[in-house]
Amino acid sequence: MTDDEFRFETRSIHAGQEPDEETGALMTPIHANSTYEQDAPGEHRGYEYSRTGNPTRTDLEANVASLEGGEYGRAFSSGMGAINTVLNLLEAGDHVVASEDVYGGTHRIFTQVYEQYDLEFDFVDMTDLDETESAMREETELVWVETPTNPLLNVVDIEGTADIAHDHDALCAVDNTFATPYLQRPLELGADLVAHSLTKYMGGHSDVVGGALVTDDEELDEQFGFYQNSVGATPGPHECFLVLRGTKTLPVRMDRHCENASELAEWLEGHEDVDRVYYPGLESHPDHDLASSQMDDFGGMVSFEMDASLEETADVVSETEVFTLAESLGGVESLIEQPATMTHAAIPAEEREAAGLRDGLIRASIGIENVEDLKADLQQAFEKSLE
Repeated sequence: MTDDEFRFETRSIHAGQEPDEETGALMTPIHANSTYEQDAPGEHRGYEYSRTGNPTRTDLEANVASLEGGEYGRAFSSGMGAINTVLNLLEAGDHVVASEDVYGGTHRIFTQVYEQYDLEFDFVDMTDLDETESAMREETELVWVETPTNPLLNVVDIEGTADIAHDHDALCAVDNTFATPYLQRPLELGADLVAHSLTKYMGGHSDVVGGALVTDDEELDEQFGFYQNSVGATPGPHECFLVLRGTKTLPVRMDRHCENASELAEWLEGHEDVDRVYYPGLESHPDHDLASSQMDDFGGMVSFEMDASLEETADVVSETEVFTLAESLGGVESLIEQPATMTHAAIPAEEREAAGLRDGLIRASIGIENVEDLKADLQQAFEKSLE
C-alpha cells in the first residue's frame, strides 16, 4: 500500500520513513553530514551537500507532505524561513493581501523587511470575503491566510478565499500552524500552498525550531527548492529528527489539546472576570459554523479578554504557576502570554487596537495537563491580580 492509502494516524508514524535498509534501525537516522562522497566528478547518489539535501530532512519533508495531503514538501530552519521563501517569489511592485490580525512576526517581515523592496501589503478582515475581494488589485500576486488567526482565533473561509485569489491570478497561501493537518488540510480546500511553523504542534515538545512548505504544484515546489538551497534557511538533521519524533504523536496530542481547550474555553466564558472568549469551538463564536465545516476539531489555542489595563493583564499572566509565561505555543505544556507586549509587540499600537488586539487580551496555548489544574491555576491568578 502507498502512503496515501493509509489513514492519518498511520501516516503520522510511517509516512516518508522506512527502517534503515542496512541495519534495520526503526527510527530515521540523524545523518550528521555536511558533504557526501561522489562516485565520479558530478556523479552523486542523491546527495552532495546538506544545505541542498540531507536524508533525514528528506524523510521529514515526505512525512509533512503526506500529512497535508500534498505532493511536495520543503523543510526550513524556522517558520519565518518558510514565509521568507514564499516572499522570494515576488517582485518589486507586487501586492499582497493578508489577514489583519496576522502573527506579529509575519507582519514584521511583510512591513519592515519587504516593503523596502517595493512590495505592498494590505491587511484586511478576511472573515469578510467581500472585504478580501475589495482589497484585490491587478498587482496582487499573493493572498496570505491564517486560520484560525493569531491571536483572535478568527476563522477564514479557505475555499472562498482561494477562489477570490485564483479569480485574480494570485496564489493563495495558508499558514496552518494553529490547526495542523490533523484538524485542517487547506490544499483540499483549494489553497496553492501551506506553511507551517514546525516549532509548534508538529514538533510538539518546545525543543526544536523549524518550518515547512507543502504544495501540489511541481513548478512551485521547484522554486521553493531553488530558494531553499540558494538562501540556505535549512534545518539541521537533528532538528528534522526531533520533528519526525513529534509528528508520530501529533494525533493523540491534538485530541487532548482540543479536549482541554474546549472545556477551558467554556469555563472562561462563564467566568465573572472574563469579558470575552475567543475559541471557534464555542457556539457563541461568530465563525463556529464555518470552523465546523472546514476543521475536524477546534484546536488547542484559547484567547480571552478582560476589562483590565495592560499592567493588570501583565499581573494575571505573571501569577500563573501551571501555565508558563512564555511566547510560542503547541507544546505539551500550557503557555500563557500578553500579545500586546510579547508576540504582537512588533505591530504598532494603533494597528493592534484597530485589529482588536487590546491591552486586556491574553493568549493561552492549552497543553495536555489535567484541565482541572489549569482552571485552578487561572482562578488563583485572577484572585491575586484583580483584588
